[in-house]
Amino acid sequence: MRIAAPEITLTCPEAEVYNRLLTLDDKHILELGCGTAEKTRDIATTGANRRLTALEVDPIAHRNNLQSNVLPNVTFLLAGAQDIPLEDASVDIVLMFKSLHHVPLASLDNALAEIARVLKPAGYAYISEPVYAGDFNKILSLFNDEKEVREAAFNAIRAAVDKGLLRLNDEIFFNTPRRYRDFTEFENTIINATYSHHQLDARLYAKVRQAFNQHMGDDGALFLTPVRVDLLQK
Repeated sequence: MRIAAPEITLTCPEAEVYNRLLTLDDKHILELGCGTAEKTRDIATTGANRRLTALEVDPIAHRNNLQSNVLPNVTFLLAGAQDIPLEDASVDIVLMFKSLHHVPLASLDNALAEIARVLKPAGYAYISEPVYAGDFNKILSLFNDEKEVREAAFNAIRAAVDKGLLRLNDEIFFNTPRRYRDFTEFENTIINATYSHHQLDARLYAKVRQAFNQHMGDDGALFLTPVRVDLLQK
């Protein structure tokens, strides 16, 4: 297993990756750390006979998801990956989109154990994590350096594989496009995200804004963010 790749040649939306690796139709899918549930809704409204349970620990995001949910095949729950409120062997597929490194460090091993517990035999866990590289990461690191937590998340996955809790089926690296209309959108979605508590003083705020605006063009700011996917199997 590798935490990063020296060269990444694949660039695509993440949906292309998980749709290629997984068969989602006729499955009970558990998403951990669903955030604003953008991917949740996309997965729920494509394909056939998909049942989703989506967990989120941020009460504000969870409330918003409940209020906006009109999909009968989606259930939102307020819970974290380290304490999944589902029965043993009740899920076909577990999805984590760049959320494992947000689990408290002391709970990472519990989260992987919980994923293994709720998966059915031969079920899959798809865990994508941002690679600590690229222009977007340089801007983010000015006020939220995630190097330590990303390494801890990777080590927790590797430990789960080494212990035989889950088997590594595949490991894929790709770049995914990430576009912002302007700095205001970046500020609202990243700096002021409801699950975070970033406090930027005037000097740091100006530094972040200047670094972001260096990437602005006629169509906004486009970043190619490197991502690692570990596809694990029970």
